[in-house]
Amino acid sequence: EVPSPGRTGSAIRDTSRVMRVVRFLVASSFCLWLAGIGPAIAEEPEFVLEVGTTAPSGSPWAAELKRYKKVVEERANGRLKVKLRLGRGNERSMTRRVQMGSMQAVAGSIGGMSSIVREVNVIEAPYLFEDYAACDKALDNAEVTNTFRKLLAKRGLVFGLWAENGYRSYFSKHKIRKPSDLKGVRFRSQESLVHVETYKAFGASPVPIDVGNTLMSVQTGVVDGFDNTPLFAMAGSWYQGLGEGERNLFLSRHIYQPAALVYSKKWFDTLPKEIQDALTVADQELVQWGREQVRLIEPVLLQNHARYGYDVYQPTPEELAAFKETTKNVADEVAKEIGPSGVALLKAIRKAL
Repeated sequence: EVPSPGRTGSAIRDTSRVMRVVRFLVASSFCLWLAGIGPAIAEEPEFVLEVGTTAPSGSPWAAELKRYKKVVEERANGRLKVKLRLGRGNERSMTRRVQMGSMQAVAGSIGGMSSIVREVNVIEAPYLFEDYAACDKALDNAEVTNTFRKLLAKRGLVFGLWAENGYRSYFSKHKIRKPSDLKGVRFRSQESLVHVETYKAFGASPVPIDVGNTLMSVQTGVVDGFDNTPLFAMAGSWYQGLGEGERNLFLSRHIYQPAALVYSKKWFDTLPKEIQDALTVADQELVQWGREQVRLIEPVLLQNHARYGYDVYQPTPEELAAFKETTKNVADEVAKEIGPSGVALLKAIRKAL
């Protein structure tokens, strides 16, 4: 309110009294805050961990990561904030960034890490694991895990925990019943040595393509098919790439593909020991829960693929034997090409089995 000329003096005195009250209230609030009895002010966590992954929201992988986030934040007693970046681009690119220290962590397939840690190619050798029980027995073996951990450390990565994509099978516009049915067929291949060599063993024509460009490559006919798990094919919408009347799913289950969450060593080494322990203490219950979610959903996914027009074919043991025979040398050939460290990892896995 603008004072009238006759009230100027009283207005100035009133304003002065108001200002003294305001100063008193401000000073009192400050003293109360110093004494710790004023309103609480939320503190930001000291450390932030961003985890990049191609896993889409709503998938079993995302559910496992959300559980991981809760467990780790509780272990860190509020000093660490975990941010999940779901449905992000290229695994190879993210792993490279983690290695360089421009990202804190990546959760991805072993195949996606193989360009940086070449030795892990042997883990995805065809028909290396007879069944899920064998997978768990090998990966949960202390010698195998420690060997894997050391290989990561040499490349600037720190092992967090195991996860899984599952058993990969063939999605193709061509029917597959025997190894020769793959001959000359153009398949999208993960950008991984062992995946490429497995296709070559069948006489197929592998075309390495990253995750983000696979669906378009199938839709436009750059490739005639791909291999992956029924879960990833559905979660990534890859199943839509093949046209009606060309949708064939041959349950070869030729490669078991684990996944892992790994941290940047450059970032990890800056953390206090309590936070490092919170990130790396083995949590077998969480790992097993994540595996079970992936495995339990597969029968439903196969029904969904059939509903979307896929001819889902379960080969007989005799038919599978021909595929195993055709690829029986791939594991040793890949390990030998990698060198002594690759041979050592393969040896540790076979010893565990």
